Amino acid sequence: MIRDIAALVAVARDHARTEGEGDLDAILATMEGEPVYDFYPIGRRFTGMDRTRRYYQHFIANVQPQIAGFEQHSEWVGEDGLVQEYSVVLHPAGQAPRRHRILGVLTFGDRLLSGERLYSDEAFFRTLIGPIWDELEPIP
Repeated sequence: MIRDIAALVAVARDHARTEGEGDLDAILATMEGEPVYDFYPIGRRFTGMDRTRRYYQHFIANVQPQIAGFEQHSEWVGEDGLVQEYSVVLHPAGQAPRRHRILGVLTFGDRLLSGERLYSDEAFFRTLIGPIWDELEPIP
């Protein structure tokens, strides 16, 4: 099967947009199979649609309210995914705002996304992943 890269890029951009809107069902509708989320440089991951759903439930309820700023710096398209470089400012209640730089790869499946590879710092990942942190597994 030849993948339609333009269609997959559109799905990836829809995924990013629906994340920003906090629409759980629309986010999950951009994913296929059992998604894989890899986190670097910590070398940990989670897999599966159940964990993906729980991850986004946490993100929408707990992380999005802390987002005080977002700036996309660059975007690249490849055969395996859409790469986005961006900064996020998190402002947890009672704490000073913190800026985090992220490189995210929205990985392509056959028709939808197969997961993400994210590069950032551990403090950001601990906030982002929340209750799934203890379920992360080493990346083989």
